[in-house]
Amino acid sequence: MSTNSNTPNTSEEVDLGQLFKLIGNAFNRFFNFIYNIFKSIFLAFVWLVFFVKKRLIILALAAILGFVYGVLNSKSAAPKYESSVTVVQNYPTGENLYNSVSYYNDLVRQGDYQTLGSVLNLEEEKAESIISFQVEPVVSENDKLLAFNNYVKKLDSLAATKIEYEDFLQNNEDYTHKYQQVKINSTQRNSFKSVFESIVESINSNPFFINEQNKDIAGLNKTKEDLELALVKSDSLQSTYKRVLEQGLSSDKASEIGITFEGSGETDKTKEYDLYKSDLVLRSELVEIERELLDKQFIIETISNKQDSGFASNSKTLFGKQLSVKLYYTIVLFLLAFIVLLGLEFFKFLEKYKTTI
Repeated sequence: MSTNSNTPNTSEEVDLGQLFKLIGNAFNRFFNFIYNIFKSIFLAFVWLVFFVKKRLIILALAAILGFVYGVLNSKSAAPKYESSVTVVQNYPTGENLYNSVSYYNDLVRQGDYQTLGSVLNLEEEKAESIISFQVEPVVSENDKLLAFNNYVKKLDSLAATKIEYEDFLQNNEDYTHKYQQVKINSTQRNSFKSVFESIVESINSNPFFINEQNKDIAGLNKTKEDLELALVKSDSLQSTYKRVLEQGLSSDKASEIGITFEGSGETDKTKEYDLYKSDLVLRSELVEIERELLDKQFIIETISNKQDSGFASNSKTLFGKQLSVKLYYTIVLFLLAFIVLLGLEFFKFLEKYKTTI
């Protein structure tokens, strides 16, 4: 009996030993994998340091050459002026605005300044000075967080848990932001106020948005009328309640009037403050409706046009950053030289690898 009972225990100990051995080997392979990754990164960093050190003179000469070219270019190149305005979208007009700007840029690239001038109500001579049009959102990180929060609130709880902030930013189009800045780059310091007005007017005159505007204004006016009527009834109710209180103080026969004001509880009576508070809520809603009506008067409107006459701009954009011409060409030639040298080093490696095959 004892012999038979010991046999299963021995096999179980062997199985547990093999299991712990497998777990230990798995941890060793995992830590070795992590170690090899960090080791490879460190070796690549060391190789890069020695690569730059070995070719530091060439890279420095490339940066100096870029700086000198930037200085000469800034002095000899034709001046560029930038005009801009900020607009606010009271309706989702962003896609239409971006398509319009793209159309104007196509006319500039084609050199069709006659059509551009007629579309924007601009003299052909001024139209020929235009280099490009740009439009970009005016949005801060706080605005992005608020937009994400508002978007998540509209989703059900299950879908909201699957939406990440970074995914929202990647899928959120620039034209959806309420504030947009429209820019015009030109070779002359001209006043483009009429151009910006024409761009805004082209959207304000869009039949679809006009129809949406009319429907919204009609709905808001109806809501306003209902609130004003409710406010009149609230004032009448307060007057009636006041008379009840006055008669109740003068005699104990207030019940003869036949009006009873009951509160939320069984014994509580409606207080004058509750009626007054309800009156304040109605007035607050009425103020909000009137503000919305004022906003809906314009589909899109200009809120800043201080730079419509243009200002000198010699900056260039690199990796989304505005840089001076000198710094721009310094960085560009440095990176170009670095990439060329890196490519030559790679071809040398391939030649060495070819000889070992």
